[in-house]
Amino acid sequence: MNLLDQLLSRPDAYLLGAPTGTAVIRRFAEDFCVEEVLGFEPDGAGEHQFLFIRKTGENTDWVAQQLACFTQTHPRDIGYAGKKDRHAVTDQWFSVRLPIGKQLDWSAFETDSIKVLRQARHSRKLKTGVLQGNRFSLRLRDVSHPDELQQRFNQLKTSGVPNYFGEQRFGHNYGNISKGELLIAGRLRDRNRQKRGLYISALRSALFNQVVSARIHQGIWNKVAPGDVLMLNASQSCFVYTDAETDCQSRLEQGDLHLTAPLWGRGGLMSQNSMAEFEQSVLSPWQAWCTGLEGLGLNQERRAVRVLLQTPGLEQESGSTWRMSFGLPAGAFATSLVRELCQLENEKAVPGCSPQTDE
Repeated sequence: MNLLDQLLSRPDAYLLGAPTGTAVIRRFAEDFCVEEVLGFEPDGAGEHQFLFIRKTGENTDWVAQQLACFTQTHPRDIGYAGKKDRHAVTDQWFSVRLPIGKQLDWSAFETDSIKVLRQARHSRKLKTGVLQGNRFSLRLRDVSHPDELQQRFNQLKTSGVPNYFGEQRFGHNYGNISKGELLIAGRLRDRNRQKRGLYISALRSALFNQVVSARIHQGIWNKVAPGDVLMLNASQSCFVYTDAETDCQSRLEQGDLHLTAPLWGRGGLMSQNSMAEFEQSVLSPWQAWCTGLEGLGLNQERRAVRVLLQTPGLEQESGSTWRMSFGLPAGAFATSLVRELCQLENEKAVPGCSPQTDE
């Protein structure tokens, strides 16, 4: 059994057990709406034009390419904070480097699937990851077990959600992982930095998910033990838990702290003692991936095991159709919540979408 097959033989654990109810999502693009929360206001001056764009059925890279063509600028002068789902309606910020004083008619850039909602000048290019979070509004159709849906949603509002990387990170048929294996083996000569980054990230994400899943299986998803690495809420600051810090479990339960799992790279694990042994044991079948990631020069990092829902809401729209809304910090996946609520009967391409690559 190869390493990818081993991964697929260990599906990510459900926090609440596998749901029995089913539902349909993304029957139409309007069923999956995302709004970026930038976390700051453009300063109103500078050579970078910020654009808040609503795109329907288009992927982020394609819109960036269209912006480069429309403004006659180099693609590297287009910025965005993160990639958004194609099969959705997404409100997303882009930046374009334009000389001060140069004015463009942005309405001429608009199409049926692209609308410019806001524009403002800023002194810096919008960089990947410079994002506070996202607001989601998702419609679930043909909900078979509404009572179960409500019960699970209410539980997750309190407990938080496993901070799994979503399947879209791994590509169609886990193609990003397959390419990542070739890359660390030195058998992939793709010079595209963006694609190489996707393949590397897929491997790290898969390893992270395995540790989160193992914690759930072991009943320690939300129980702190000596040697665990804890992260402050809404921060990347981490510290190692010791017996001397007696209030950490209560702070964990209150949402002030989160347990973490490794994003693999060079250097020793931040976790210590039995928890370091636990993480190493979970990932031992994929030691070749770990060694390969270290060889690419990546450093050890940590990511929270849990994500808390921000201002969550769930309501029945009509009949078997339900609408839920919630916010997530940057880097968290809405699909990690949805999988805990119901089994999706399908997640097909949205009718009318142009044939761009899934993100």
